[in-house]
Amino acid sequence: MSYDYLFKYIIIGDTGVGKSCLLLQFTDKRFQPVHDLTIGVEFGARMVTIDGRPLKLQIWDTSWGMILSTVMLMLICFPVLLKPASSLKSITRSYYRGAAGALLVYDITRRETFNHLTSWLEDAQQHANPNMTIMLVGNKSDLAHRRAVSKEEGEQFAKENGLLFLEASARTAQNVEEAFTKTAAKILQKIQEGVFDVSNESSGIKVGYGRPQGQPGARDGAVAQRGGCCS
Repeated sequence: MSYDYLFKYIIIGDTGVGKSCLLLQFTDKRFQPVHDLTIGVEFGARMVTIDGRPLKLQIWDTSWGMILSTVMLMLICFPVLLKPASSLKSITRSYYRGAAGALLVYDITRRETFNHLTSWLEDAQQHANPNMTIMLVGNKSDLAHRRAVSKEEGEQFAKENGLLFLEASARTAQNVEEAFTKTAAKILQKIQEGVFDVSNESSGIKVGYGRPQGQPGARDGAVAQRGGCCS
């Protein structure tokens, strides 16, 4: 399926905030109620149309437990060659590198996941492209009766840090589509403003191919996904 651009996304946030559920809801339009921890890498891709332009969103959700396990395995196999700090830093950089967009997710029913946002944001700013677009997502809005973080607090954090913001529910699909497509619209705007050098794939943007001039936008649809539910 042809497209104008491919955008690489990453999803970051504490364990159990529903990162994998957001990915599954967006790519497959379904909710998986079994909350197994993500093991390894979950990957999803989907075509969307923004301002009449077909875009492919390539989305990565990696378990940080898997990252730590990988470092430990490397240390066991190559104890002389590797140091824990440098190994973890290298793998972390590879996850953030080349991402044009990110969803930074917290759980509105768990205050600690909101309190940890500053740490996640610092990691992103340290390792990612400085022009990466970040959408702050307060997930599990369907559990508003158990709310521990107000919407106003989320809005304020986003405003102070130059982030986009939405509350969403992976269970009901409320604002899940918008979280991904509004991020894509912002990235597309940056391309049009010359912020990104699209010839450099380290920006997390790849120019599409195989789409004849004048061809109408591609139909939205799920392409692929795998893995468990909530990481």
